[in-house]
This record gives sequence, structure tokens and C-alpha cells, in this order.
Amino acid sequence: MIDDLEELYRTQRPQFCRAAAAIAGDGALGEDAVQDAFAKAVRKRRSYRGRGSLESWVWRIVVNAARDARRKRRALVGLRDRPEAASPNGHGDLLPLELLTDRQREVLFLHYYADLDYATIAEALGIRAARSARRSPLPAACCGRHSHRR
Repeated sequence: MIDDLEELYRTQRPQFCRAAAAIAGDGALGEDAVQDAFAKAVRKRRSYRGRGSLESWVWRIVVNAARDARRKRRALVGLRDRPEAASPNGHGDLLPLELLTDRQREVLFLHYYADLDYATIAEALGIRAARSARRSPLPAACCGRHSHRR
């Protein structure tokens, strides 16, 4: 299994880093999240049950590590539940991605940054595949069907 994790890291690291950086909101934090996630995957490799692909299992660990990094970053800079503070213009205007829920952004990032299909995304996020495709953030964002919940 260590060899499989090494191969996955070697071949998919750029995709993991892009998605983790997008989720964490910072490139360096995303890279750190990927490093932490792979270290955790090696430590917890015996917990992999084979229900689904190894790649999906690792994606779940990477997404969770990136979420943790995002939460720590928000806590450090005082952005906890205050998206208006992160506004680029300082006036509380939200960017379109900020209007999406965290889950919707994660689906978007995993699909477009990591080039994952909806079945793999669903497995990585622990949601049903039909739901990940049906509730894709892109149609929801484009059609105004979004939630302001975080």
C-alpha cells in the first residue's frame, strides 16, 4: 500500500495541491495540507477498507486537511464567519465563489482544479454521486440557487 500511496503522490500531487490550495484559500497552506494528508494516509493506511478507490480515500483526507487549514487561517486572521471582512474591496461585496456554500465550492474545486468526475468527488466528500452532479455549484451559482450558509 505504501507503494500505491507513493505512486499516487508522485502522479497526482499537482491536482491535490491545486484543489487543496483552492479550498484552504492559500497556496502554501494547500501544499502543507497535501503533505499532512499523505503523512496521515501513511499512518492510517490500515484503516483503508477497500470500499472505493484508494484515490478517493486519499482525496477525502486531503479535503479534510485543506478544510482544517482554512479554519486555522480564518481563526488567525479573524475571518471566522465574516466573509465580508475578506472582501477584496473592503465594502462587504462578496465574490461569486463566496456566495457558494463550502461544500459547493469543494465540488467545484475538485471538479475543475483536480479534474475529478462526480462519482470520485462524491466518494471523496462522502455524498451520493447523483447529489454531487445534481447540486453542482456551477448551475446553482449561475441560476441563483445558492445558499448563504457556511
